[in-house]
Amino acid sequence: MPRMEANGTQLGPLEPVGGHWAVGDATRPDAHWVEFRPDGLHQREPDSEGRLVPWSRIMSGIRLTWGKHSWNTNDRAMYTPTGMVAGRDGGWMHMTLRHPYEDHQLRFDQHARPYRAVDALRLESLLRQLSDEGKLHLLGDPEWVGRAVACLAGGTNSRLTQRALRRVAAEAMATAGPGSP
Repeated sequence: MPRMEANGTQLGPLEPVGGHWAVGDATRPDAHWVEFRPDGLHQREPDSEGRLVPWSRIMSGIRLTWGKHSWNTNDRAMYTPTGMVAGRDGGWMHMTLRHPYEDHQLRFDQHARPYRAVDALRLESLLRQLSDEGKLHLLGDPEWVGRAVACLAGGTNSRLTQRALRRVAAEAMATAGPGSP
C-alpha cells in the first residue's frame, strides 16, 4: 500500500494532511476544513481551536453541498457539463446529530484545484454508507481511509447513479478491510 502523504491521493475535497485526512484546503491559514480524527470530525477554522463532533453523535444524513452559505441546499448538485464541481465558494458537510437532536453543518474551503463531480459524489456516498452502517469511526483510521480512497479515486467521470455510487462505496469499504481496533 502506498504511503498516504507520498502518493498525493485525493478524493474531491478529501486529502491527506499531517498524518490524517481532511475535507477542504488545510494549507491556507485563513481557511476552514474538517479533519477526520480518531475521536470524530474536527472543524478547523481561523483563529480558533476548532470544535469536535464525536462519531457517536452523528446519526445520519451526511451530505455535501457547495456554496458560501450552509443554507444553499439547492446548490447540492452544482456540477458543470464537463463533470466538475462548479463554483469556488467552498462547501459544507451536513449531518444530523443526537443528544440533543439537531441539524449540524461543518464548513470547508475549496482547494485551488478543481474537483471532479464523480470524486465528490463518491466521497459523499462513502460517508453515507459508513453512517448507515454505524462505521463512521473508520474515518479516524488514516490507513483505512487511504485504502478506501485509493479504491474510489480515479477512473472515468461516469456511472453516477445512486446504485452505482452505493456499489463502488461498498467495494471500497470491503477492499479497505475492517480497520484498526
